[in-house]
Amino acid sequence: METIQEDFIKVVNGVDVKKLQATIDAINDDPDLASFTFHTVTEWIDGAQNKTLVERQASEGDREPFILRSDEPEVLMGSGTAPNSIATLMQALASCLSVSMVYHAAARDIQIDKLTIHIDGDIDLHGFLGLSSEVRPGFQDIRVTVDVQSQAPREDIEDLLRYAQRVSPVVDSLRNRIPVEISLE
Repeated sequence: METIQEDFIKVVNGVDVKKLQATIDAINDDPDLASFTFHTVTEWIDGAQNKTLVERQASEGDREPFILRSDEPEVLMGSGTAPNSIATLMQALASCLSVSMVYHAAARDIQIDKLTIHIDGDIDLHGFLGLSSEVRPGFQDIRVTVDVQSQAPREDIEDLLRYAQRVSPVVDSLRNRIPVEISLE
C-alpha cells in the first residue's frame, strides 16, 4: 500500500506558521542571519515636503525601493499632502506592535479576528520651534490602546500583548535610548 504524505500549510492570522518556524530555526542554526542593516535616503523637495526611498533587503532581489512621502499639516506651514514625521512614527509603532502580536499569536496558535491599535501622542511645539530649551521637541508621552477581538481567553491575549511589547523593535527603540550619530558630508 502506497502512503501519500501531504504537506499542509497551516496559516494563522495570515501567517504561514511553517515558514515562521523555519525562519526561527534558520536563525537558531546561524545567528548571523538575524542581523540586518536597513537603509533609507531622504530628499527634501520643497517647504516641509520630503521623499524617502526605503531600500529593499538584499534577499528580496533587485526590486524598486519603497517610496514614503512626508509633509506637515497646513497649520504647521506645510501643504498637508502627506503625514508628518510624528504621524509616521506613530504608524511605525502601531504597525510593528501589530506584526509582533500577529506573528507571535500565530506561533501560539491564537486566532485574532480583529486587531486595532489607537495611538495618541502629546507634543509641545515650544521645543521644535526653539522657543523653550525646557521643552523637549519630541513627544511628551505616547498612549497606546490595543483592541483585540479573539476567541482566546483574555489572559492569553494579555500575555501576548506583554510579549509583543517586549519583542517589538519599534517599541524597544522608543523605550530605550539608542545612539543616533548625525554627520555632515
